[in-house]
Order: sequence, then C-alpha cells, then structure tokens
Amino acid sequence: MPSSSLPCSAWISGMDFSRRIGETQRTMEVEVYKKLALSQLLAALETLQQTIERTSDEAWYEDHTDDQVNRVVFHTLYYTDLYLCSAPEEFRNQEYHASHREVFRDYEEGENRPPQHQYSREQLRDYYDFCVRKVRRVIGAETDDSLAGPSGFSWRECSRAEVHLYNARHIQHHAAQLGLRHQLSGGPPLRWVGERG
Repeated sequence: MPSSSLPCSAWISGMDFSRRIGETQRTMEVEVYKKLALSQLLAALETLQQTIERTSDEAWYEDHTDDQVNRVVFHTLYYTDLYLCSAPEEFRNQEYHASHREVFRDYEEGENRPPQHQYSREQLRDYYDFCVRKVRRVIGAETDDSLAGPSGFSWRECSRAEVHLYNARHIQHHAAQLGLRHQLSGGPPLRWVGERG
C-alpha cells in the first residue's frame, strides 16, 4: 500500500518520489530564473527607452566622445537582438531584418570599424518594440536544457542563462551612459524602473 504522505501522482505513476521532487524543484528554479531574467531585461530596456524619448532632436545626432545618441541606442538594441538568438547565423535571417533593410544595411555594427550610419528616432522606437517582443518570446521558450547549454556565441564562453544576464547588464550600461549624458546637459535624471514582467 502506498504511503499516504506521497502525492497521488507519485505512486500512481510508479515514479520514485525523491526523483519527482528533484524534477519539480528544477522546474520551479527554471521558472523563477525565467521570471527574473524577463523582469530585468524588460526593466533595462525600459530604462533605455527613456533615453530614446528624452533626448532632444539636437542631441540625437550630435557628435560626442562616446558616439552619437542614435548610434549608442542602435548598438544596444543590435546586441540585445543578437544575444537573444541561439546562434549568430540566426541573427541576419530574421524576418524583421529582411523587412527593415534600411536600418541594418551592411551590418556595420558587427564589423570592427567606426560606425557611419545614423538612425532616426522612429526607426529605433520600432526596433525597441521588436526587441521587447523578442525578449518575451525567447525567455518564455527557454528550458532547463537550453539555459544550461552554451551561449551559442564563440566569443561568449558561458551558459545561455548567463548570456541573458550579460545582455541585461549591457543594456543597463548604455542606458546609464546616455542617462548621465542627458542629465549633464541639464535634463532630469532617468526614472528608476523596478521589476517588470
């Protein structure tokens, strides 16, 4: 007779209860990680969005020692998009890229040379929206195995789980950089963005 302390599903299926608990625990941990990663990526992107909306038209294309605001925003979104892919080959083959050739052009951002292209605020608002949708889709589809697997990028020797954290840090780095630039030119500080989801 099965022990009354075991859940019904454990003894009906004949599974070892401790193994089932381990799998349940791992599933819960993966779901918690996905919730946290999603929240932090979306919060970082929302912080970046503030710089898109708050930067004056004059400052948008203004030369700066770092780079023009539009190029820093594009760089940030470009790598957000890239690191959400499972491998570099997937990046250029996305439908969004095919339908926005005027934005991606020759993919100079991925080259080891100073950027020349400029991007309108409207182009980057659209790319931002694409990245937000992609974050939700990609993080939602991750599994225990995919998160434990390699990042998919030879130059990022870490797990897929870590590359998502790296991605959030990269977004936040550039959002803070642009936010400080905006504040030093007399604008208000960026609003703190709490957890999102």
